[in-house]
Amino acid sequence: MGGHDIIGQARTGTGKTLAFGVPILHRLAADLAPGTDGAQDARASGRKGPFALIVLPTRELAIQVAAELNQAGKSLGARVLTVYGGRAYEPQIDALKAGTDVVVGTPGRLLDLADRKNLDLSQVRALVLDEADKMLDLGFLPDVEKILRLTPDDRQTMLFSATMPGEVVTLARRHMRRPTNIRAEGADEVAQIPPLTTQHVYRTHHLDKIEVVARVLQAKDRGLAMVFCQTKRAVDQVTAALDDRGFATAAVHGDLGQGQRERALRAFRSGKVDVLVATDVAARGIDVDDVTHVINYECPDDEKTYVHRIGRTGRAGREGVAVTFVDWADMQRWKLINAALGLDFPEPAETYSTSEHLYSELAIPPGVTGKLPVGQRARAGLAAEEEEDLGETGRVRSKRSRSGREDRDGGKSGSRARRRGSLRDSDGPGPVGSEAGADDHKEADSDTAPARSRRRRRLRGGQEVSEEVSQEAGEAADQELAGGGGDDSDRRSEDFVTGDFDHDSDDSDRRGDDFDSGDDFDSGDDFDDSLLNRPIVASDPITMPAAPGVPAVIFRAPV
Repeated sequence: MGGHDIIGQARTGTGKTLAFGVPILHRLAADLAPGTDGAQDARASGRKGPFALIVLPTRELAIQVAAELNQAGKSLGARVLTVYGGRAYEPQIDALKAGTDVVVGTPGRLLDLADRKNLDLSQVRALVLDEADKMLDLGFLPDVEKILRLTPDDRQTMLFSATMPGEVVTLARRHMRRPTNIRAEGADEVAQIPPLTTQHVYRTHHLDKIEVVARVLQAKDRGLAMVFCQTKRAVDQVTAALDDRGFATAAVHGDLGQGQRERALRAFRSGKVDVLVATDVAARGIDVDDVTHVINYECPDDEKTYVHRIGRTGRAGREGVAVTFVDWADMQRWKLINAALGLDFPEPAETYSTSEHLYSELAIPPGVTGKLPVGQRARAGLAAEEEEDLGETGRVRSKRSRSGREDRDGGKSGSRARRRGSLRDSDGPGPVGSEAGADDHKEADSDTAPARSRRRRRLRGGQEVSEEVSQEAGEAADQELAGGGGDDSDRRSEDFVTGDFDHDSDDSDRRGDDFDSGDDFDSGDDFDDSLLNRPIVASDPITMPAAPGVPAVIFRAPV
């Protein structure tokens, strides 16, 4: 509250948000209060930019921090704006023009708005860098450096990070003024593990993991659960498998749209789904009440990732359960994590979905199978949560134009499928890319245009043929094929079926006469033996002897 620079280190779930949120709101209240000499407050005096700026690595964390600050500063009337990618620029720009006190956002969108001159950072009095080590991992530190250079030198800077890598230390030394280092825990890394979280580590086979997960999710007194995977594809596969087994699941990873990610988190917080499958995008700072179980579907990359994943449970004095699956190929990596954190799982027990110790250690009722009983499927599911329309970056686009660039190019370009569709729907013979074709494309893509009937044009000799003439010609061709050559075809069919082939027939004799080398290919008359005694030069013609009735072919070597 005194305005000094601070470096804060604490394990996840200890309430770092209010640790910097309360001082900011306290200083904001003093900034908004009228002066003792009758001076106006900052809003009345026309302050252009925000009073405080909070930079976070992920969109989900930005949404969560902004919600907590809104709740804490409700009585104060603090105007908190969340700024992040995946949403349209226009609402954020309008809110900045209307005025805001605290801006919470991710580095990319903050820098974009600052470059557009929509975000003025020249009057920022307090700057917070939360989860600085995560921003380093995501490659955001160069953007953070640019943002810092846009703020005043006399600002208060608060940096929070679970760990302090060398790059973060360098950033602190360059942009902070004699910071005070505060640790909420001891110097031992083991203290960062939530003390009320019970840890279980099992060595499992990858083909049996989903069966083990299905049984863990039916443990006694299980509340909300989070399942972490290493890849986006694994998230989709696990989500689909659990959904088929009757669990209310939702997925969160980087390939999903922002609206889908927010919808999944809203459904998870409200209890419409009780299983959230995610990548590490949800492993930092996401605080959801009643998360009792965290499952590492695959071995984490390092001890930091492990700590942050299991930190989603056992928060704020609550108890939790963390289950980690280690494949045989990941044993060496797990041994490094185990040694770094001082855990007691150097050799995890080999575990399958039918192992007795799995049921006893996790309080799984006996007789549980890999599917959730129908009577226990009481959750509304992800379909019950409506997806918010976040708009698109730059402009509002129609349903069809979201899959291509139709709105940008006036309907003349887009996906290959749409171009093919415009040609199929077009009645005229206009070429691809012509004005008529573009008009037909626009009309076909409009939501109110009636469906066109498909009509094929038949041409003969460059002239269009009517349907009646084309039909009569087709019937005549069918009759000719059906009636012509009946004797020969019947004879060939009969010979083929019975195996009675007459090799001495007239056809065979005629073919033998045609290929009589003595009559047709007389080398003595048609070939000059003298050509064999000298090399061929470029001007020599090469004559091929001709068969009866076929003209001779003369080749001349190229010069």
